[in-house]
Amino acid sequence: MSESSGPLEGAPHPASAERAVSVELATAYGDFLAIGYLDRDRGDEHMVLIHGDIEPERALTRLHSECLTGDVFRSKHCECGGQLTDALHAITARGSGILVYLRGHEGRGIGLLAKLRAMKLQSEGMDTVEANIALGLPVDARDYGVAAEILHDLGVRSVQLLSNNPRKIESLQRHGIRVDARVPLLIPPSAENASYQWTKRDRLDHYLPHLDAVTVIAE
Repeated sequence: MSESSGPLEGAPHPASAERAVSVELATAYGDFLAIGYLDRDRGDEHMVLIHGDIEPERALTRLHSECLTGDVFRSKHCECGGQLTDALHAITARGSGILVYLRGHEGRGIGLLAKLRAMKLQSEGMDTVEANIALGLPVDARDYGVAAEILHDLGVRSVQLLSNNPRKIESLQRHGIRVDARVPLLIPPSAENASYQWTKRDRLDHYLPHLDAVTVIAE
């Protein structure tokens, strides 16, 4: 990785995201510069993976919400693990890009234990939105302001965003990061997560056009 892959000169210092450490990180997907950030307001510790040189305009970027069950244990309940893998492959295939891994976003921001309780309700027939509401919790409590601050700190002004979630686009643009293009991450549905993906499309407005062709998922 070249020396110029670090943060660009003149980037504004973020309001709450404090850069703590950077280190080269070799992974199964390729070589990255890993940068750790501390959210001084919430105490969350985030990590950024940068491959190649940072592009200030139209940087291929993924904001990935922490999902222990999907990212680590490859749960079939959601498609988070597949999205993480596909995003890293897309970034290395492009030759440059940024993945912002956002801690504190487990279960769309409700936390691990609450997410597991919501999953139990889903196994009993509720969808992911109904389960959160039944628990008296927000449907989606995530905030992407710190992600925008991190991108500002890296000198990024506009992105091509690897996402199906319109709220990520709205939040970045509200915080001064222009989204020049959306790059969908469409994971083929399985018997275990088809209903979950349909709910994200129909009730959370996620861009999932590939589900239109899906009628029956074999058990």
